[in-house]
Amino acid sequence: MSHTLHRRGTSESLKNDYVIFAMSAKGINEVDSKVKLKRFLEIVSSFNPVNLGDMRTGNSFIRSKEVIVNSTQDTSIVHGVFDNRETLIKAMQAIKEADLGISVIVSGLLDDVDSCCKEAGLNRHTCETSLGIWGKTERLPDEDVLRFSTMCGHGQVPFNLVIKMIEDIKAGRRTAREAAEELSKPCQCGVFNPVRAEEMLEEILCLWGVTVA
Repeated sequence: MSHTLHRRGTSESLKNDYVIFAMSAKGINEVDSKVKLKRFLEIVSSFNPVNLGDMRTGNSFIRSKEVIVNSTQDTSIVHGVFDNRETLIKAMQAIKEADLGISVIVSGLLDDVDSCCKEAGLNRHTCETSLGIWGKTERLPDEDVLRFSTMCGHGQVPFNLVIKMIEDIKAGRRTAREAAEELSKPCQCGVFNPVRAEEMLEEILCLWGVTVA
């Protein structure tokens, strides 16, 4: 199961949100896979993703791209985030040509990702989907907050931080872009999409009646 499957929002909100990542299989092709994973990051980085990361090193809002790429290990899981399908397809084609021999996953709207695979000359191998949130859902925050927090599949973007960023924007302490970048930092893997976050922040500013001291 991928930790990038649980993003919430409308199809319109999710249509320009793509995560591509790679990993080796423990006990299968893990040994010396860092060279392949590093090459994957180099390829993805060359297409200017809006976020980049390695679960062991961090994301591009807390580490430089050079540090992320050069710190790759055999046990790394490496990620890139794109905000448009054209660039994603070009990156997929380059990865296909590199023929790295490691598993590559793309997350996004199913039909759209399937179409991207076909345009990149790839046949989709497997499809995974989220079954949603089960349990005491009444304890969850507002859906607007969940749209931000679920962009980090490990739940490292706190609900209260999302609310704080909205308050800061309304008080003039941050721009929507600055708030989106701040929300990107806790997501260690680098799968948080700051462009989508900025758009969502601007969208809900007129809807939220946030009281600021």
